[in-house]
Amino acid sequence: MIDFLQLVIYGIVLGCILSLGAVGVSLTFGILRFANFAHGDLMTVGAYLGFVLTRQVGTPFWVSLVLASLLTAGVAIVVDSLVFRHLRRRPPVILLISSFGIALILRSLIQIIWGSDQLVYRQGIQQPWQIGGLNLKPDQLTVVVGTILLVIGLSLFLQRTKTGKAMRAMADNADLAKISGINTERVVLWTWVLGSITACAAGIFLGLDTQVSPVMGWRILLPIFAATILGGIGSPYGAIAGGLVIGLASELSTLIVSPAYKSAVAFAILIVMLIVKPTGLVGGR
Repeated sequence: MIDFLQLVIYGIVLGCILSLGAVGVSLTFGILRFANFAHGDLMTVGAYLGFVLTRQVGTPFWVSLVLASLLTAGVAIVVDSLVFRHLRRRPPVILLISSFGIALILRSLIQIIWGSDQLVYRQGIQQPWQIGGLNLKPDQLTVVVGTILLVIGLSLFLQRTKTGKAMRAMADNADLAKISGINTERVVLWTWVLGSITACAAGIFLGLDTQVSPVMGWRILLPIFAATILGGIGSPYGAIAGGLVIGLASELSTLIVSPAYKSAVAFAILIVMLIVKPTGLVGGR
């Protein structure tokens, strides 16, 4: 029983990271109508910026998270201005292929600036808390609490603010939103900002839980897309649910199969879901 509960803790932590990554993918798809394969490398950019601020500059962790999120949003806005804005009226496959190119460029820049060595946010061994026979690291609690705060903030933004309501309207029908007088370019800008903030947080939390490396975002990108599809493409709330399901399934599967097959188990669940309910858990596109 202890082993089961311990894996549940690991699954929740992984699920939080996947959920934040999937929210950004879902927002981008819901409003810009294309799958952004550069999202994983945007997470990596955020993780490295957070590392620089935390370890090299000495900024407190939560302040570093905010500053790194803003800087990552700036990177995303520049990429959109230079590339995606000029391709917005092209078929989605053109944007998708372009996002592959952006991913490679970002990854190469990261390797040029910081090298290919793995980095860690914490030096030494972090002693876990012992709670009823379960081990809980402070960094794992940071990941869960940070995710909860970001999800609450995102929900309030989408539900209560004028911009959030405009984003929801544009996600439902972009043409109708434009005719209604909604500033679609402003909505696109905020989409990149929110998607980048959640991507940066996911990257920093992943680096905090494991290590920081140039390929960390690329390696976790497929589980993030699986979580997005499982929850319902274009649904941020579904992405959160999908991320938790994938995270828990991946970790609990190690009770019966080798940890090397965690990704395979997650994708098996995804395939079954697509057959049974193609619109996902919450119901997307």
